[in-house]
Amino acid sequence: MKYGVSILATLGILVMLTVAPILGHQELKAKFDTTKTMTIKGIVTKFDWSNPQVHVFINVTDPAPNRGSNWAVELESIVELQKGGFSKDSLKPGDAVTVAGNPARDGSRQVWSTAFTMTNGGKKMFDVPTGIQQPKYTAAAGPTPRWPDNQPKLGPAKEGETGYWAAPTQTSLMQAGVNVKTDEWGLLDNIGDAEKVAPFQPWARDLYIYRQKNFLKDDPTYLYCLPPGGPRQFMMRYGVQFAEDRDHKRIFVLIGSVNRNYRIIYTDGREQKGQPRGDADNPLYYGRAVGKWDGDSLVVDTKGFLERFWFSNGGLPHTAQLHLIEKYTRVDAYTLKYEVTVDDPGAYTKQWTSTWNLKWFPNEELPINFCQDNRP
Repeated sequence: MKYGVSILATLGILVMLTVAPILGHQELKAKFDTTKTMTIKGIVTKFDWSNPQVHVFINVTDPAPNRGSNWAVELESIVELQKGGFSKDSLKPGDAVTVAGNPARDGSRQVWSTAFTMTNGGKKMFDVPTGIQQPKYTAAAGPTPRWPDNQPKLGPAKEGETGYWAAPTQTSLMQAGVNVKTDEWGLLDNIGDAEKVAPFQPWARDLYIYRQKNFLKDDPTYLYCLPPGGPRQFMMRYGVQFAEDRDHKRIFVLIGSVNRNYRIIYTDGREQKGQPRGDADNPLYYGRAVGKWDGDSLVVDTKGFLERFWFSNGGLPHTAQLHLIEKYTRVDAYTLKYEVTVDDPGAYTKQWTSTWNLKWFPNEELPINFCQDNRP
């Protein structure tokens, strides 16, 4: 847990007030038309091994209309490609390649690669698993690990071990009891299901449908690298870690997919209000969070959100009135149950709840994927 140890050793500044840019992965359908396919051939001019997506630039010699000049081929992130055994040296300028994939919606010379092949020899490249990945266990889940006082641990069972929580069983926030299909980024399979997702105020429903019909292309997390505050942080591909600072009665939630960003949950019994020397007047991306243990569950009260970010995959609206009650329960060594009650009378007609599980990835460090503007 190198990331967590580093934060606990150096923290003296409340960075929640000035959050750095983070995630840069976008809903695929916002940029590319996945109903269409195309194939291009050419010579590599640049292999851009950068976050949030790796790109290959190739000169295409195909005489077909609009297929000349330099093209940008978009691949998965560095995290996925490294796990697949690839590196910044896997390609070099001058390599001849053939790419099949989905064209850009705006007609620009960009393609999302679904099949990448070396023209000479036919070697397949960058064929790695995509989307939410599952952990690999070598034994059945053991009991919930605990501290000496019997309080459940939210992190590794033993000192010196590492791991993180990811692979959420639900990647879009929706009210309990609703069975609506979405993709990893919260895009509905059927736009007609929109009204089932939450008890919307009319304006919030209309905004949600608008964002959905635009394939989530206005997502500020992608466009401006804004943080995934609220429940969204527990829906992301690269997961979270909990660093429990029991001496100072606070818990750091370390968020994957980000620029080593985190939020703080205070468990010292303080009131749920802004601090005079901190966030008294500042609404925050992650809000002000105070928690307490209720049996084996950590219950967290979070208020003080600003409105500039999306608090869920899929573009559910919220207002400055957003108030969350989160409940974390470690069911066993490999399972964390997350429950959230959403109270925002500015956007919804009543309180509503949602729940899902996250899985423990043992003996792995939290993936780090910095947001950089390398998109052509």
